[in-house]
Amino acid sequence: MILSTLAESGRVEHLHPAFKLVLDYVKSHDLTKVPAGRIALDGDRLFINVDDATLRTEAEQALEVHRRYIDIHFPLSGSERVGWSPLEALSAENSREPFDVARDFALYDLPAATYFDVVPGQFYVMYPEDAHAPIIGSGTLRKLVAKVRID
Repeated sequence: MILSTLAESGRVEHLHPAFKLVLDYVKSHDLTKVPAGRIALDGDRLFINVDDATLRTEAEQALEVHRRYIDIHFPLSGSERVGWSPLEALSAENSREPFDVARDFALYDLPAATYFDVVPGQFYVMYPEDAHAPIIGSGTLRKLVAKVRID
């Protein structure tokens, strides 16, 4: 997991060939005004989901994991609380939704090991070994989630 700011994004751009493309795109477009939906940057290999999310409580929000994609989350309209746990802390008995290969998604009903807050101008990167519980708070939040496929 990485937490950083758009101003300091150069420090993480070299970690994956697609990171610079995503970060440059986010910094050069006003995505607060585009319709919710998907922006394809490179088909299924690299895309951005624009979402107007209803925030949930820590108790309501399950931990999610992915195997084929790295997530890069960008809150746009306000703050977001995020839970994080290492993947190895999860077990099948805590699974709410077993891993679905087609959706690249599984859910776990456990409290996160730690929580942190993110505000506009910041972003966080979640790798497959990072179980995460995003969109925690109250109200709604315009946010982006870039999906970077791992080959």
